Amino acid sequence: MDTRVLRYFLKVAETNNITRAAEQLHVTQPTLSRQIMDLEEELGVPLFDRQRRQMHLNQAGVLFRQRASMMLALLEQAENELHQQGTDLTGTINLGVVETGVGGFMMGMVAKFRDRYPGVQFALFDGDGDSLRERLDQGAEDIVALVEPVEAAKYNYMRLPVREEWGIIMKKDDPLTRRDVLTREDLYDLPLIVGRRGIMRDSVSDVLKLNQTKLNILLTINLPMVSRDLVVNHHYYHLGIRGVYEMYKDDDLAFVPFSPQKTSGHLLAWRKNTILSPVVEKFLQLVAANGGEM
Repeated sequence: MDTRVLRYFLKVAETNNITRAAEQLHVTQPTLSRQIMDLEEELGVPLFDRQRRQMHLNQAGVLFRQRASMMLALLEQAENELHQQGTDLTGTINLGVVETGVGGFMMGMVAKFRDRYPGVQFALFDGDGDSLRERLDQGAEDIVALVEPVEAAKYNYMRLPVREEWGIIMKKDDPLTRRDVLTREDLYDLPLIVGRRGIMRDSVSDVLKLNQTKLNILLTINLPMVSRDLVVNHHYYHLGIRGVYEMYKDDDLAFVPFSPQKTSGHLLAWRKNTILSPVVEKFLQLVAANGGEM
Protein backbone atom coordinates (compact mmCIF):
# COMPACT_ATOMS: atom_id res chain seq x y z
CA MET A 1 0.00 0.00 0.00
CA ASP A 2 1.44 3.35 -1.09
CA THR A 3 1.99 5.76 1.79
CA ARG A 4 0.85 8.54 -0.51
CA VAL A 5 -2.60 6.95 -0.57
CA LEU A 6 -2.64 6.87 3.24
CA ARG A 7 -1.94 10.60 3.30
CA TYR A 8 -4.70 11.15 0.76
CA PHE A 9 -7.12 9.18 2.92
CA LEU A 10 -6.20 11.12 6.06
CA LYS A 11 -6.70 14.44 4.31
CA VAL A 12 -10.19 13.45 3.11
CA ALA A 13 -10.99 12.23 6.63
CA GLU A 14 -9.84 15.59 8.00
CA THR A 15 -11.81 17.76 5.56
CA ASN A 16 -14.88 15.53 4.99
CA ASN A 17 -14.87 16.81 1.43
CA ILE A 18 -13.15 15.45 -1.70
CA THR A 19 -12.96 18.83 -3.47
CA ARG A 20 -11.43 20.64 -0.50
CA ALA A 21 -8.99 17.78 0.14
CA ALA A 22 -7.93 17.74 -3.51
CA GLU A 23 -7.21 21.45 -3.40
CA GLN A 24 -5.03 21.09 -0.31
CA LEU A 25 -3.21 18.07 -1.76
CA HIS A 26 -2.72 19.79 -5.15
CA VAL A 27 -4.31 16.92 -7.09
CA THR A 28 -7.43 16.81 -9.23
CA GLN A 29 -10.71 15.83 -7.66
CA PRO A 30 -11.27 12.83 -10.00
CA THR A 31 -7.77 11.55 -9.22
CA LEU A 32 -8.38 11.76 -5.49
CA SER A 33 -11.82 10.14 -5.77
CA ARG A 34 -10.33 7.24 -7.72
CA GLN A 35 -7.52 6.78 -5.16
CA ILE A 36 -10.01 6.59 -2.29
CA MET A 37 -12.24 4.12 -4.14
CA ASP A 38 -9.21 1.97 -5.03
CA LEU A 39 -8.19 2.00 -1.37
CA GLU A 40 -11.65 0.86 -0.27
CA GLU A 41 -11.61 -1.86 -2.94
CA GLU A 42 -8.19 -3.05 -1.76
CA LEU A 43 -9.36 -3.20 1.85
CA GLY A 44 -12.67 -4.79 0.92
CA VAL A 45 -14.80 -2.37 2.97
CA PRO A 46 -16.13 1.18 2.51
CA LEU A 47 -14.42 3.74 4.74
CA PHE A 48 -16.80 6.68 4.30
CA ASP A 49 -20.51 7.38 4.45
CA ARG A 50 -21.15 9.59 1.43
CA GLN A 51 -23.84 12.26 1.65
CA ARG A 52 -24.03 14.72 -1.27
CA ARG A 53 -20.72 16.59 -1.12
CA GLN A 54 -19.82 15.42 2.37
CA MET A 55 -17.83 12.29 3.28
CA HIS A 56 -17.80 11.12 6.89
CA LEU A 57 -15.81 8.20 8.27
CA ASN A 58 -17.83 5.12 9.14
CA GLN A 59 -16.79 2.70 11.87
CA ALA A 60 -14.28 0.94 9.62
CA GLY A 61 -12.92 4.31 8.53
CA VAL A 62 -12.35 5.47 12.10
CA LEU A 63 -10.37 2.30 12.84
CA PHE A 64 -8.35 2.61 9.63
CA ARG A 65 -7.56 6.27 10.37
CA GLN A 66 -6.01 5.22 13.69
CA ARG A 67 -3.91 2.57 11.98
CA ALA A 68 -2.91 4.80 9.05
CA SER A 69 -1.80 7.59 11.38
CA MET A 70 0.25 5.10 13.39
CA MET A 71 1.88 3.60 10.29
CA LEU A 72 2.93 6.99 8.96
CA ALA A 73 4.27 8.07 12.36
CA LEU A 74 6.34 4.87 12.66
CA LEU A 75 7.67 5.34 9.13
CA GLU A 76 8.71 8.90 9.88
CA GLN A 77 10.43 7.77 13.06
CA ALA A 78 12.30 5.02 11.19
CA GLU A 79 13.47 7.50 8.56
CA ASN A 80 14.75 9.84 11.27
CA GLU A 81 16.66 7.02 12.95
CA LEU A 82 18.25 5.90 9.68
CA HIS A 83 19.52 9.41 9.03
CA GLN A 84 21.51 9.61 12.25
CA GLN A 85 25.05 10.68 11.47
CA GLY A 86 28.33 10.15 13.25
CA THR A 87 28.24 10.00 17.04
CA ASP A 88 25.44 12.55 17.41
CA LEU A 89 22.49 10.65 18.83
CA THR A 90 19.14 11.87 17.50
CA GLY A 91 15.64 10.53 17.18
CA THR A 92 12.46 10.12 19.23
CA ILE A 93 11.70 7.73 22.07
CA ASN A 94 8.01 6.90 22.48
CA LEU A 95 7.68 6.35 26.22
CA GLY A 96 4.55 5.33 28.10
CA VAL A 97 4.36 5.81 31.85
CA VAL A 98 1.70 4.50 34.21
CA GLU A 99 0.23 7.09 36.60
CA THR A 100 1.97 6.02 39.81
CA GLY A 101 4.99 7.10 41.80
CA VAL A 102 7.23 5.65 39.07
CA GLY A 103 6.58 8.83 37.07
CA GLY A 104 9.06 10.80 39.16
CA PHE A 105 11.81 8.24 38.58
CA MET A 106 11.14 8.04 34.84
CA MET A 107 11.06 11.81 34.39
CA GLY A 108 14.39 11.98 36.18
CA MET A 109 15.77 9.50 33.64
CA VAL A 110 14.31 11.55 30.78
CA ALA A 111 15.93 14.73 32.07
CA LYS A 112 19.30 13.03 32.58
CA PHE A 113 19.18 11.47 29.10
CA ARG A 114 18.24 14.77 27.46
CA ASP A 115 21.15 16.50 29.23
CA ARG A 116 23.48 13.89 27.78
CA TYR A 117 21.88 13.66 24.32
CA PRO A 118 20.13 16.96 23.52
CA GLY A 119 19.32 15.81 19.98
CA VAL A 120 16.91 13.16 21.28
CA GLN A 121 13.24 13.93 21.82
CA PHE A 122 10.65 12.08 23.90
CA ALA A 123 6.99 11.52 23.04
CA LEU A 124 5.35 10.80 26.41
CA PHE A 125 2.01 9.08 26.96
CA ASP A 126 0.55 8.49 30.41
CA GLY A 127 -2.27 6.08 31.10
CA ASP A 128 -3.28 2.93 32.93
CA GLY A 129 -1.63 -0.43 32.38
CA ASP A 130 -4.21 -1.71 29.89
CA SER A 131 -3.92 1.37 27.66
CA LEU A 132 -0.12 1.30 27.78
CA ARG A 133 0.15 -2.40 26.95
CA GLU A 134 -2.26 -1.99 24.05
CA ARG A 135 -0.17 0.86 22.65
CA LEU A 136 3.00 -1.18 23.14
CA ASP A 137 1.48 -4.15 21.32
CA GLN A 138 0.43 -1.89 18.44
CA GLY A 139 3.89 -0.35 18.12
CA ALA A 140 2.78 3.10 19.25
CA GLU A 141 5.21 2.97 22.20
CA ASP A 142 8.83 1.82 22.24
CA ILE A 143 8.91 1.17 25.98
CA VAL A 144 6.39 1.48 28.79
CA ALA A 145 6.73 1.73 32.58
CA LEU A 146 4.10 -0.49 34.22
CA VAL A 147 3.12 -1.40 37.77
CA GLU A 148 3.13 -5.10 38.59
CA PRO A 149 1.51 -7.54 38.19
CA VAL A 150 2.08 -7.65 34.42
CA GLU A 151 1.80 -10.54 31.99
CA ALA A 152 5.59 -10.39 31.80
CA ALA A 153 5.95 -13.45 29.57
CA LYS A 154 4.77 -11.34 26.63
CA TYR A 155 7.57 -8.79 26.95
CA ASN A 156 11.21 -8.16 27.57
CA TYR A 157 11.50 -6.08 30.70
CA MET A 158 13.71 -4.41 33.29
CA ARG A 159 12.77 -4.11 36.94
CA LEU A 160 12.71 -0.52 38.17
CA PRO A 161 13.83 0.60 41.65
CA VAL A 162 10.37 1.85 42.65
CA ARG A 163 7.91 -0.01 44.87
CA GLU A 164 4.41 1.07 45.81
CA GLU A 165 2.44 0.43 49.00
CA TRP A 166 -1.28 -0.32 48.69
CA GLY A 167 -3.96 1.19 50.87
CA ILE A 168 -6.97 3.52 50.86
CA ILE A 169 -6.99 7.18 49.80
CA MET A 170 -9.63 9.07 51.77
CA LYS A 171 -10.65 12.48 53.02
CA LYS A 172 -8.19 13.85 55.58
CA ASP A 173 -10.75 14.35 58.35
CA ASP A 174 -12.20 10.84 57.97
CA PRO A 175 -12.22 8.88 61.28
CA LEU A 176 -10.29 6.06 59.60
CA THR A 177 -7.25 8.32 59.28
CA ARG A 178 -6.69 7.80 63.01
CA ARG A 179 -5.81 4.20 62.20
CA ASP A 180 -2.26 3.12 61.37
CA VAL A 181 -3.48 0.36 59.03
CA LEU A 182 -6.71 -1.01 57.56
CA THR A 183 -7.73 -4.68 57.41
CA ARG A 184 -9.95 -6.59 55.02
CA GLU A 185 -12.90 -6.26 57.40
CA ASP A 186 -12.63 -2.47 57.16
CA LEU A 187 -12.84 -2.62 53.36
CA TYR A 188 -16.14 -4.49 53.26
CA ASP A 189 -17.95 -1.49 54.75
CA LEU A 190 -16.53 1.19 52.42
CA PRO A 191 -17.98 2.64 49.17
CA LEU A 192 -14.99 1.95 46.96
CA ILE A 193 -13.38 3.37 43.84
CA VAL A 194 -11.03 0.83 42.23
CA GLY A 195 -8.91 0.58 39.10
CA ARG A 196 -10.41 -1.22 36.14
CA ARG A 197 -7.62 -3.84 35.95
CA GLY A 198 -8.96 -7.02 37.50
CA ILE A 199 -5.45 -8.45 37.80
CA MET A 200 -4.63 -5.66 40.27
CA ARG A 201 -7.66 -6.38 42.46
CA ASP A 202 -6.79 -10.07 42.39
CA SER A 203 -3.24 -9.31 43.51
CA VAL A 204 -4.44 -7.21 46.45
CA SER A 205 -7.09 -9.80 47.31
CA ASP A 206 -4.53 -12.60 47.43
CA VAL A 207 -2.51 -10.78 50.10
CA LEU A 208 -5.45 -9.56 52.19
CA LYS A 209 -7.49 -12.76 51.68
CA LEU A 210 -10.39 -10.64 50.45
CA ASN A 211 -13.76 -11.98 49.41
CA GLN A 212 -14.27 -9.71 46.39
CA THR A 213 -18.00 -10.42 46.27
CA LYS A 214 -18.35 -8.60 49.62
CA LEU A 215 -16.63 -5.42 48.38
CA ASN A 216 -18.90 -2.43 47.75
CA ILE A 217 -17.35 -1.29 44.47
CA LEU A 218 -19.27 1.74 43.21
CA LEU A 219 -16.90 2.99 40.52
CA THR A 220 -14.07 1.62 38.38
CA ILE A 221 -11.61 4.02 36.79
CA ASN A 222 -8.68 3.86 34.39
CA LEU A 223 -6.88 7.01 35.59
CA PRO A 224 -6.93 8.05 39.25
CA MET A 225 -7.06 11.86 39.13
CA VAL A 226 -10.71 12.02 38.07
CA SER A 227 -11.89 10.45 41.33
CA ARG A 228 -10.56 13.15 43.65
CA ASP A 229 -13.87 15.04 43.91
CA LEU A 230 -15.77 11.89 44.86
CA VAL A 231 -13.29 11.20 47.66
CA VAL A 232 -13.24 14.74 49.07
CA ASN A 233 -16.85 15.81 48.61
CA HIS A 234 -18.87 12.58 48.52
CA HIS A 235 -17.07 10.30 51.00
CA TYR A 236 -15.90 7.66 48.56
CA TYR A 237 -12.73 5.65 49.26
CA HIS A 238 -10.11 5.02 46.60
CA LEU A 239 -8.38 1.65 46.79
CA GLY A 240 -4.99 2.46 45.32
CA ILE A 241 -1.30 3.02 45.91
CA ARG A 242 0.60 5.58 47.92
CA GLY A 243 2.16 7.00 44.74
CA VAL A 244 -1.27 8.07 43.47
CA TYR A 245 -2.00 9.80 46.77
CA GLU A 246 1.34 11.62 46.53
CA MET A 247 0.55 12.64 42.93
CA TYR A 248 -2.57 14.43 44.14
CA LYS A 249 -0.49 16.80 46.32
CA ASP A 250 -3.79 17.58 48.05
CA ASP A 251 -3.99 18.63 51.71
CA ASP A 252 -7.61 17.41 51.84
CA LEU A 253 -6.55 13.80 51.32
CA ALA A 254 -4.90 11.11 53.46
CA PHE A 255 -3.53 7.61 52.84
CA VAL A 256 -3.81 4.62 55.18
CA PRO A 257 -1.98 1.37 54.22
CA PHE A 258 -3.20 -2.20 54.53
CA SER A 259 -2.31 -4.90 57.02
CA PRO A 260 -0.92 -7.28 56.00
CA GLN A 261 1.20 -4.97 53.88
CA LYS A 262 0.83 -5.19 50.11
CA THR A 263 3.43 -3.66 47.80
CA SER A 264 3.97 -3.75 44.02
CA GLY A 265 7.04 -3.19 41.91
CA HIS A 266 7.40 -1.63 38.47
CA LEU A 267 8.72 -2.86 35.14
CA LEU A 268 10.03 -1.09 32.05
CA ALA A 269 8.76 -3.30 29.22
CA TRP A 270 9.26 -3.58 25.46
CA ARG A 271 8.07 -6.03 22.83
CA LYS A 272 9.88 -9.29 22.26
CA ASN A 273 11.42 -10.03 18.84
CA THR A 274 11.77 -6.31 18.16
CA ILE A 275 14.93 -4.51 17.08
CA LEU A 276 15.24 -1.45 19.29
CA SER A 277 16.55 1.80 17.85
CA PRO A 278 19.96 3.10 19.01
CA VAL A 279 18.33 5.83 21.10
CA VAL A 280 16.07 3.37 22.94
CA GLU A 281 19.04 1.05 23.58
CA LYS A 282 20.99 3.96 25.05
CA PHE A 283 18.07 4.97 27.23
CA LEU A 284 17.73 1.44 28.60
CA GLN A 285 21.44 1.45 29.41
CA LEU A 286 20.97 4.67 31.38
CA VAL A 287 18.04 3.23 33.35
CA ALA A 288 20.05 0.09 34.09
CA ALA A 289 22.91 2.24 35.38
CA ASN A 290 20.48 3.97 37.74
CA GLY A 291 18.99 0.94 39.46
CA GLY A 292 17.16 -0.93 36.69
CA GLU A 293 17.67 -4.71 36.76
CA MET A 294 17.29 -6.97 33.73
